Amino acid sequence: MCESDIPCLVTCRGRHLSPDLVSIANDAGVNVYRSTMNTVKFINSCTLWLEWEFAPVTSEHGCMVDVKGIGVLIKGESGVGKSEAVLGLLERGASLVADDKVTFRAPEGRELTGTAEELGRFHMEVRGIGIVNVPLLFGVASMRVEKRLDLVVSLKTAEKFVDIDRLGTEQRVYRVMGMDIPFVEIPVAPGRDVARMVEVAALEQKLRSFGHHSAIEFNKKLLQLMEEKRIS
Repeated sequence: MCESDIPCLVTCRGRHLSPDLVSIANDAGVNVYRSTMNTVKFINSCTLWLEWEFAPVTSEHGCMVDVKGIGVLIKGESGVGKSEAVLGLLERGASLVADDKVTFRAPEGRELTGTAEELGRFHMEVRGIGIVNVPLLFGVASMRVEKRLDLVVSLKTAEKFVDIDRLGTEQRVYRVMGMDIPFVEIPVAPGRDVARMVEVAALEQKLRSFGHHSAIEFNKKLLQLMEEKRIS
């Protein structure tokens, strides 16, 4: 085994290698570790840890929050109001995952999990105020270490919108690491409650994950009503 260029040896259930085996491992330069876990639990835990550590990694500029179970990445140009929207969501019971820079991992390519860098975790920068400690201001429930990405929201000033989909029948996506994430654009204007708009977008995405698409259902009812009137 030690001649097979393995990184280490691990014994489970707290058992020790015999002195002869330890001597062989030392001569081959193989590290020896001991775990109190049984073999099956150790293999499962080690496999999950290795999948996480060696998963593809990328980063996105924006703020990520957990809104009623939906992981939302809020993007937009500097000064458009991302921090204000996040503060409004935190007041409504949301949890902050990461501010300004979000690191995403894709273990086994199944889903994207966002987290913050350890240095800036639990903090966010608010323009005009500075760095604030989120759990101290809003409570420990206002923070999450990691969250699956379910929706990407882009904040844009109203004048940058050329054509707005008033019904929402078009399902747009934002591509991250080869995965298509549901995507919406929200116009920002003075007097608009952007935090409420992001919350509604997250709840609508939650409905869609259960198979209910409000815009398509409304469109079907409208077409059915028009057909009934045409026949009558």
